[in-house]
Amino acid sequence: MKLYFSRNLNPRVAVAVARHLAAPVDYVHAAPLDPSQQEKFRALNPNLRVPILVEGDQSLWETDAIACRLSQLTGSDFWRTGTAQPEMIRWLSWGTHNFIAACDKVHFERVTKQRYGLGPIRDDLVAEGLSGFAEAATLSPGSTPSLEEVSSAERAPRRELIVSSRPRREGRRDRSAS
Repeated sequence: MKLYFSRNLNPRVAVAVARHLAAPVDYVHAAPLDPSQQEKFRALNPNLRVPILVEGDQSLWETDAIACRLSQLTGSDFWRTGTAQPEMIRWLSWGTHNFIAACDKVHFERVTKQRYGLGPIRDDLVAEGLSGFAEAATLSPGSTPSLEEVSSAERAPRRELIVSSRPRREGRRDRSAS
């Protein structure tokens, strides 16, 4: 089984999930938008995006779908089932629409602008992004990590700053202390 990835966000989440689950995959760095690679990757994902999990003659793309499949293959409860599944999906959905926006503000100011020389860091925008972490950086209840925790942790820039400044929510488990 092969997991095609790049350094972009969603492929990094897929790699983090596979590593966490000790999934039996070969990690293959990929550049599906490279003109010399497009034909090969179009057969695996017509969107020409990674991550892509190839299992036999089947390919699966999209990070959450890959996490679900790897959880099945490893016999893990990482992808919640039963009555716990709606709660996990709620947090995944919420994170997609809220947590990522907070991450994007901080990442753009502290990383992207600095990498490409797009001007000084705007502390007001960093503070605005960090304030979004107060609620967004919470972790789901349960005895083992699940996809929403790994996904949130992978997306969080400089997570140690976020965790130390956020309030604990009742009923939520703070894994930063472990």
